[in-house]
Amino acid sequence: MKIDDYELLLKLSEIGTIRGTAKAVLISQPAVTQRLKYIEEYFGHQVFIRTPKRLLPTPEGEIVLKHAKEVIDGERSLKNQLAQSSEDVQGTLSIACSSLISQRFLPAILGNFTALYPKVAIDLVTGISEDIKRDHKNYHVCIIRGEKLKESTCIQLFDDPLYIFDTEPFPHDSLKERPLISFSTDDSMHELVDNWLYAHQDKMKPVKTITVDQIETCKQFMKQGLGMAVLPESVSDTMREEYPNLPLTLNNQVVSRHTWVCFQEGVRALPQVDHFIDKLVELLST
Repeated sequence: MKIDDYELLLKLSEIGTIRGTAKAVLISQPAVTQRLKYIEEYFGHQVFIRTPKRLLPTPEGEIVLKHAKEVIDGERSLKNQLAQSSEDVQGTLSIACSSLISQRFLPAILGNFTALYPKVAIDLVTGISEDIKRDHKNYHVCIIRGEKLKESTCIQLFDDPLYIFDTEPFPHDSLKERPLISFSTDDSMHELVDNWLYAHQDKMKPVKTITVDQIETCKQFMKQGLGMAVLPESVSDTMREEYPNLPLTLNNQVVSRHTWVCFQEGVRALPQVDHFIDKLVELLST
């Protein structure tokens, strides 16, 4: 058994489908099916039961999955120990990052970092900040939006003021009734928008909500005149010069999203983690 086989088992358990796993690990569905067949033949037991909705681990499969996690954790621990004892910056760097930050800023940051430290292997997961917070102990570094992680060391990277955009003007003396386009994000973002709308209900009334999956889709829908959209400054580009907009304020305070880098105490003893946090703060902190 190879490390990749154990990683595949854990990914199959996490995602629950052959198709989804194949997409996540960037190999074909037949290849995933063939590797799973080999693994089950190796252990002499069926690892998963195939149901119409998802893969379910068998009792024997649960034992195999537990072993797979121990193998992966042990491998990561060994690499970290070797990294600490080496003069070169190397080892695995596991990052969980907010989707917005991963799309907007992370490619350039990782490009800069890996050019400086080519021996560091990057293990990256992206997603909604709330999901990252639940599993934060599985990663060296978490880059999240909204509230910082409790029981973790957190460094604020930057504030991201919110603006509401539309293709139609925002009147000063009448009620604006328009659809509101929102994108999939964590509850703290929705709460900020809802609180602002409630405080300005005499001036702003969403007549319906259009929900899309990605922030870029939200922007394009707004540009096509389908409704209003609340967007962070960091993704608005030149939109504030091109489209009618208002900054979100409550009680004379700017409504803003905080971006944090959070990590567990002691993890900066790993050189690859310490250097990455330094580089992240250098490039993003305001």
